[in-house]
Amino acid sequence: LRMDAVKNAVLASGAESVIDMGCGEGRLTSLLLSEQQIKRITACDVSVNVLERAAQRLKLDRMNEFKKSKLTLMQASLTYKDKLFEGFDCACAVEVIEHIEPIRVPAFERVIFEFACPRTVIITTPNREYNANYEHMQENDLRHGDHRFEWTRGEFKEWTEHVCEKFGYTCKISGIGEPDEKYGSSTQMGVFTKNG
Repeated sequence: LRMDAVKNAVLASGAESVIDMGCGEGRLTSLLLSEQQIKRITACDVSVNVLERAAQRLKLDRMNEFKKSKLTLMQASLTYKDKLFEGFDCACAVEVIEHIEPIRVPAFERVIFEFACPRTVIITTPNREYNANYEHMQENDLRHGDHRFEWTRGEFKEWTEHVCEKFGYTCKISGIGEPDEKYGSSTQMGVFTKNG
């Protein structure tokens, strides 16, 4: 559901070039590679091992030349400015931000919204309130051992407003997954569009 929602948001933005930041094993990249609208996609991750798994999952060694010509795999950190992040219509960070130490989030903001500065940025992250629906979770548990934090809907909204004000974007927030009456959806998505 999450990957389809992000793919649909990418296509709705009109983007022809996309950078999948923190691509993991390449699920989103795989979906976007099959879309005619997408002419160029770069998948990057901080982990070389993860990129190797992405290459296997994408069947890079057997991929047809047309698809292969659209794709670049790149090792990079999302908290350091990199010229190679620039020049894309759209940047996606799917379930990535919660893996970053809170003290490094401002660096991540600048890397994406100030330096790379794509027309569209799509960010998804867990909705911490929804965790109350998971029986095995205690009140302050996080969904994954590597998560550094998880935001409530209010905290995510506050963060998106800060980003929009600071970097000149507008943001539309939506939930992904069957919404709970009290706690909302399990995943929250922000689609940022550059003003002007």
